[in-house]
Amino acid sequence: MLVLVAPGQGAQTPGFLTPWLDLPGAADRVAAWSDAIGLDLVHYGTQADADAIRDTAVAQPLLVAAGILSGAALGTGPFAADAAGSPGAVAGHSVGEITAATFAGVLGETAALGLVRKRGLAMADAAAITETGMSALLGGDPEVSVAHLEKLGLTPANINGAGQIVAAGTLEQLAALNEDKPEGVRKVVALKVAGAFHTHHMAPAVETLAKAAADLEPADPKVTYVSNKDGATVAAGAEVLERLVGQVANPVRWDLCMETFQRLGVTALIEVCPGGTLTGLAKRALPGVKTLALKTPADLDAARELIAEHA
Repeated sequence: MLVLVAPGQGAQTPGFLTPWLDLPGAADRVAAWSDAIGLDLVHYGTQADADAIRDTAVAQPLLVAAGILSGAALGTGPFAADAAGSPGAVAGHSVGEITAATFAGVLGETAALGLVRKRGLAMADAAAITETGMSALLGGDPEVSVAHLEKLGLTPANINGAGQIVAAGTLEQLAALNEDKPEGVRKVVALKVAGAFHTHHMAPAVETLAKAAADLEPADPKVTYVSNKDGATVAAGAEVLERLVGQVANPVRWDLCMETFQRLGVTALIEVCPGGTLTGLAKRALPGVKTLALKTPADLDAARELIAEHA
């Protein structure tokens, strides 16, 4: 059984979209999306530097656009449960859930990009209220780490499995974490994000996103949709959209998503562009599962072979 996943913020790197725009029709498609949402995705995906694409309002639509574009290059999506080459399930990490929603047919491409543009702007505004950030904890026992983070006033915003937890909070709280790591944690790594996402600091963005979502008409997922709120499979499009709104201020439980993949019988996992983060977690948490990250179009042939083997 094949699972198709989409990464979240922090996966972007300068110029990562460049080779994808050489695919037939890709540049025109991205240019049309840019016009629709009022953001030059081509510029930010090819020429902008790391600081420019770290901006939440830029990074989020850029990631969703790249995920949709690379998924389409596989010759798939939105999927039908009985279509040849369809994955058994789709899921996304953080903003990647919007990408996954397009794969499942819950949202159309333009609607998804419009929603993520508003999400990025709202979260950037919320992040500007207080100086906040996120740091990854490498190693350690999850239960010990979570208790330690809560003692410092930090939120375990991403519990990613494979021994990785991401803490979020104010810069002062993160500085205290650097000086006082949980027992067993080898290293604390600051992430390239502009705020404490998936925490109470993002509460102002939830209301804005809820208003934007009210104008959308989601369809029910055509394939199994796994929510990163709790690893549950969601069968109603309205509930998928409700969860997309709420997850802005709720922790991401990617560990529970991977447990669900196991329960569903996963044998292969493909991560759309800019792939690497989620396949890395899967290699550690899902032994025996074949993984493939779409980094450039050179990875497409191998991905198609994997789809043919496992779909």
